[in-house]
Amino acid sequence: MSWLIERRRALGALGTLALAGPGPWVRAGAQVPQAITVAMGGGAMHPLRHLPLDIAQQLDYFRQEGLDATLQDHASDALALHALARGQADVAAVGYEHAVQAAAAPGAGLRALVLQTRAPQLALAVSLRALPRYRDPGDLRRSRIGISAWGALDHAMACMVLAQAGLAPEEVQFIAVGDGPRAQAALRAGRVHALCQPDAVLARLERQGEVRIVADARGLDASQAVFGGPMPGTCLVASTAFVQARAGRAQALVNAVVHALKWLRTAEPADVVRLVPPAGLLAERSLYFAALARVREVISPDGMMPEAGPATALRALAVLQPTLAVRKGELARTYTQDFVRQARQKYGV
Repeated sequence: MSWLIERRRALGALGTLALAGPGPWVRAGAQVPQAITVAMGGGAMHPLRHLPLDIAQQLDYFRQEGLDATLQDHASDALALHALARGQADVAAVGYEHAVQAAAAPGAGLRALVLQTRAPQLALAVSLRALPRYRDPGDLRRSRIGISAWGALDHAMACMVLAQAGLAPEEVQFIAVGDGPRAQAALRAGRVHALCQPDAVLARLERQGEVRIVADARGLDASQAVFGGPMPGTCLVASTAFVQARAGRAQALVNAVVHALKWLRTAEPADVVRLVPPAGLLAERSLYFAALARVREVISPDGMMPEAGPATALRALAVLQPTLAVRKGELARTYTQDFVRQARQKYGV
């Protein structure tokens, strides 16, 4: 995936500059762009997870806001957050649930600056070979379910689906299989009977008739049905110290993302593909277009956190951590709408 990483680090090809139009960097006396690094969790593995960020980079929206942005690909949210904690990145693009988890731990915590997606884009699928007579979630009793990692949101989602069918987590065996090709290999080898994973992992398996989707959180209504409310997806998070000390850079970053969200609202699929071509698990063009069609609904129209979103995320995490304690005031500090409001005013979103 080195080519993808280099592509994201590039400032954009000449064709991209033509799409973006003349920007403030060409004017005499323009300020030197300020450097900012964003660590993206699972970016290369799941190409559409951080689509707004990719669009902002390819259309040079960061530089228009006075930023020299570097997008780092990391294999998982955990690794992206590790880079943030070690000072190797200023901001992390990860699932919002991590900001809620950080609020329950000692320390300064994390704050979501702008929302990219309004659903986690997860689904639970069963192997047609292992469970050919599957009828409802009750048939998962005593089965092995593959999740990306213990305590991850896909783990919580699987537990919630089981609970809705009257099953306790102890009535199945959860196995951490990672994601991407490793998860697909685990299913094909029979190590697990089902997978709860992001859309990109399941797309090819579903297309080839190897799995059946039995619980879907890839769309807005479907996600609300599973999680019992609006469940935020990916967002950009930063430490409280960064937000306070680098408010100007945080605002410029959010401006660029909101600008990209506005572009995505009316962009044709062919426009998206021209900027962010199929790659990774979605390298097959037809799979990419199908996944893009599903993603369009959940891409945030304006970057705002839904009012009930934080509470929904907390309830989901509490399924795995019943003692998770985040007071109302602490939950409110896991995000801010201030930067998004200013960006929306600037771009008329």
